[in-house]
Amino acid sequence: MTPDRFFSLMLLLASRNAVTTQELASALGVSLRTITRDLNWLRDAGLPVTAQRGRLGGVTMLPGSGLDLTRLTPGERDHLSLTGLDEKQRAELNASVESRRALSKIAAGHSRRVHELLPLTDVVHVDSRPWLQAHTSGTTPASLIGAVRRGRRLRIEYDSRRESCPRHPVVDPYGLFAKAGTWYLVADCARVPRMYRLERITTWKEVDQPRRIRENQTLATVAAALIDQWEHNHAIEVSATIDQTQIERAQRIFGQRLVRGDHEESATGHKVTIRFLHLEDVRALLPFGSAITVHGPTEARAHLSDLATSLAQHYAPTPTS
Repeated sequence: MTPDRFFSLMLLLASRNAVTTQELASALGVSLRTITRDLNWLRDAGLPVTAQRGRLGGVTMLPGSGLDLTRLTPGERDHLSLTGLDEKQRAELNASVESRRALSKIAAGHSRRVHELLPLTDVVHVDSRPWLQAHTSGTTPASLIGAVRRGRRLRIEYDSRRESCPRHPVVDPYGLFAKAGTWYLVADCARVPRMYRLERITTWKEVDQPRRIRENQTLATVAAALIDQWEHNHAIEVSATIDQTQIERAQRIFGQRLVRGDHEESATGHKVTIRFLHLEDVRALLPFGSAITVHGPTEARAHLSDLATSLAQHYAPTPTS
């Protein structure tokens, strides 16, 4: 269990009389198996966590045995209430100082029975950044969070890869959303929900108008709807066979967009269907080389052929005079 999830779980148990494992899993963004393992870890560590079955049951912690939150300021409580953030994301939101101060106060109130143990922060270090990740130069979460919390409209300059020049839309922000290590601004543009990668927002400024978000919509509901749309909507379905040695790599890259036709290994590999939003997106198959054989549709095979031909011509030896 990471230190961040430990404190998030303890805060949830301390703030509620009883909570189901499903509620804990949803709040922390993990599986039921992970929550069960975390609760067993707390019990093994000597914390009196109990679970009671039935309609009125749930996971509880005996009074006085959890985290002492009475010494925290409202600002410190506010920062710790953000569950699911790792240390890097807290730093990006400029929330590390408040979080560390709050955790220090909590740690100072722990019982003496854990004083002989080394602090978790001394023996556990979490770095969620991908390997060899290039530094991005777009807008940072910390610079934008103040404007978002003031509930104002924003005019952003957004550098879209699908357009030749940056756009300057006026958007109505719901808030900031972290997904798979990337920060997004979730906002309505002309009443249509969008997610803007912060690294592609080159400049922004507040508009002297309150935001105009849609009724009964929140950051969580809008983000969930956009994720569902991104994962399931598609314009083209590519049927292909992937070599056995590359199927796990393809599943990591394409996620739910890759659907395996069968789970039995064969001499030719695994038959799959991969969904793409645009025909141009099939270029993502090029790094697999001959490990992927595309069977259809015809336009996908033709586009890959054109891309491969162009690449071969680009690297063809230069004729010598």
